[in-house]
Amino acid sequence: MAIAVVLIILVIGSVLFNFLTPWTFTPVASNWGSIDTTVIITLAVTGVVTLAIAFFLIYVLIKYRTRPGLKAVYQPENKKLEWWLIGLSSVGIVAMLAPGLIVYNDYVTVPEDAHEFEAVGTQWRWTFRYPGDDGVFGTSEPRFINGQLPLGLSPDDPNGQDDRIILSNELYVPMDRPVKALLRSVDVLHDFYVPQIRAKMDMVPGIVSWFWFTPTREGRYEILCAELCGVGHYNMRGHMVMAPQDEFDAWLESKPTFAESLTLGTTGGLVDQGEALVNGQGCVACHSVDGSPSLAPTWQGIFGRETSLADGSTIIVDEAYFRESIIDPQAKLVAGFPPVMIAYDFSEEQLDAIVAYAQSLGQESDNSDSSAPESEDDMGSSDASSSSDDMSLEELGAQVAAQNACNGCHSIDGSQVIGPTWKDLYGSQRTFSDGTTAIADEAYIRESIMNPTAKVVEGFQPVMPPVPLSEEQIDALVAYAKANSSLSVEGE
Repeated sequence: MAIAVVLIILVIGSVLFNFLTPWTFTPVASNWGSIDTTVIITLAVTGVVTLAIAFFLIYVLIKYRTRPGLKAVYQPENKKLEWWLIGLSSVGIVAMLAPGLIVYNDYVTVPEDAHEFEAVGTQWRWTFRYPGDDGVFGTSEPRFINGQLPLGLSPDDPNGQDDRIILSNELYVPMDRPVKALLRSVDVLHDFYVPQIRAKMDMVPGIVSWFWFTPTREGRYEILCAELCGVGHYNMRGHMVMAPQDEFDAWLESKPTFAESLTLGTTGGLVDQGEALVNGQGCVACHSVDGSPSLAPTWQGIFGRETSLADGSTIIVDEAYFRESIIDPQAKLVAGFPPVMIAYDFSEEQLDAIVAYAQSLGQESDNSDSSAPESEDDMGSSDASSSSDDMSLEELGAQVAAQNACNGCHSIDGSQVIGPTWKDLYGSQRTFSDGTTAIADEAYIRESIMNPTAKVVEGFQPVMPPVPLSEEQIDALVAYAKANSSLSVEGE
């Protein structure tokens, strides 16, 4: 009897929660209504079945509770009951499947005037492509995928030369206009999922899937991979920005065409091409080019330098070693730096360009002349200090962050990278790997720069090296961190 009472309470509580819950659907795209209706129908059907089973159990528990003289009767078959169960189950299945099939047909039947984009899933990031002014996508084939052609576009297809290539995880779509999403994977199963627009579609290697929607509410919404795709699956995230047409057009115009990406965005020599490639691939996020310390060895004066390796041996940096460090970075690890670099599949022409650019940054002997900095405090500070009188402390902090490649590991927009984001860092409560917590005040930010492994934030690796900066530069970085935070610290 007690079990029956518990079931009655659970049933009443579940029904009340369903009707009184404050949770609501958020309409941000044209397809939200029909998809939400399908979800509600499914919930209604399964809810009715759940209630029916619960009431049946309550009835059985009460009617056939243990009583003196009551004996159970064995009935091996009840054909009437079986037909009722088959009939009701069939009606319920049809009620759940039919609306879904109708909505799915609308979901993939794209209006003729839809604006197209392509989302490509790769372990573990998103890349995107838009057709050029001709409105026609160039062809893509798996055999073309390499370091220079990550999307596998055919370099000989004239329709693809003006395609816009977006190698970042952020995508813009125009407001109040049908948008068709073409979905493709180049390695394993992925799933393109934007919860707010009810958009979710598997991406199967070798198959192009698609759906469409019309953005109806401006905003920035997270793109997730909803299919387990490997150890980095949790971090395969991006953002979809629904923007007015003029803002979308300006964003798209700023992106390189496929033809420009083939020439690395420049018509200059190898050095210029190497610089463009290094910047485009994010190499400068870990390798500085001005001698300042960073996550990886600096490239300034790297050729001809004697370098100590993690195994205790030494090597003179020449072209062969430099190339090997790009295509197989774990082969010879430099002492004092973490093994975090991935292998890059660059073409020979790209490697030639990168080597030429690195060589242009000087030989080891170039650093021994009278123009070399005399102390660590002088390194990387002359440019900032010479112009510090002409800019605010916050602006100086932005410059110091850029010169020391801080933005390569710490985002300022809240996105996840190697280190914690600086957005709303100042004034926030930080939880450390040892379980302790602290408020991110000026003292904490200073310590994190000068002794970054003293307090390692939970969920991040202790890979940041100490950065030898002047007091003025540290003051500037603190001001820069404050400017990127909407929080504050009491007493400061």
